[in-house]
Parts: sequence; structure tokens; C-alpha cells
Amino acid sequence: VFPSLAQAQASVANEVYQELGQPSVFLFCPTEYCSSLCSPSPSQSCYLQTIGQELLPGIGVIWTGPKVVSQELSAVLLEEVEGVLQRRPVIWDNLYANDYDCRRVFLGPYMGRAPGLMTRLHGLLLNPNCELQANFIPIHTLGTWFQSELGSCALPDHAGMEPAAALGDSQGPREGSYSPQEALELALRDWVAEINQQALEPGR
Repeated sequence: VFPSLAQAQASVANEVYQELGQPSVFLFCPTEYCSSLCSPSPSQSCYLQTIGQELLPGIGVIWTGPKVVSQELSAVLLEEVEGVLQRRPVIWDNLYANDYDCRRVFLGPYMGRAPGLMTRLHGLLLNPNCELQANFIPIHTLGTWFQSELGSCALPDHAGMEPAAALGDSQGPREGSYSPQEALELALRDWVAEINQQALEPGR
């Protein structure tokens, strides 16, 4: 019925999206969801070109970066992906995922993401460790990174707010101020307080 896999996927996704009343959040994960799966590159992939052309504009497209588990995300790569998909991608961030090797647990700070990425994204999903308690630092430092990104996106002419006011926290991160090491130290301090609080609870 369809001349290519991409056209088949786009057609089915479009039909489901419309049948559901075009919801505000509707995500599509392409078969080529990272650069290493594209041939020869994201911008020259016939598959991604078709997805970008055929998929309705209200549908978000998931992207993991250069690889399935990407150590770094750059603005240059996201520009390339945005160009071929004709929309900003939703990053599916596997930085902390350990479902492929449960002998490993990732406890470091959120890092390797270039400053100013938020303006290139339609959204960001963090794929965490399988162990719930191990995700305190990943999620806490992601929050610090996100606040720093908000500070860099907020401009004085946006509703008359200065960047710090837009954050709602005068002590929050400033533009370009995200430091993985400082974020880690903040997270560790709060994690210790959380552990001590739980230790005081009855039955602990």
C-alpha cells in the first residue's frame, strides 16, 4: 500500500493523531531516532526527510542525539535535526539509563549538554536508572540545568521580567552559570537531608 516505511508510519501516526482530536502532546519515535542509525547522516536520510514532510506539524518527534546513549548534545546537531524534521525535536535522554546493563548505576550530575539547548528543543524526557532511589542526583541536577537554561532564555523584554525574576528565585542559576560540579554538590546536600529525614520516620 505504501511506497516506503516512513510513509506508512507517518500515515498511521497522522490518522491516530487526528482520531484522538489532535492532542497537545502526541509523540512519535522514528525508526531512525539518533544519528548513528541514520544513513548517511540525519540531514541526508531519505527516511527522516519523508517523516519531516509527511508527519503533521503538531506531532512531536523523539530524538536521542548522536547515539542511543549520547554523552554530548550540541546545538549544531539539533539544528540539523530540526531542519530535516521541520520541527524542534523532543530529546529522549538516555544519559542515565541502565536497563541495558543493570550492573551499572549512574549517579553523576547532568552534563554534556551545551548551554542554550532549550531554544532548540520541543521538550526533554529523561530515561532514568531502573533503581528509583538512584535517580535523586540525576533529577535534581537536571532541575538545576533547567533553571540555568530558563535564565538564559528569559530576556528583560519578556513580560517586563529580568531573568532572575522569570525564575522566581533570586538565588537561582544565572545565564551560562550551570556547573555540573556545583549542581552535584547541591544535589548531594539535599539528598543527605532527605536520607536523614527518612531515617527519622517511624518504621525506618
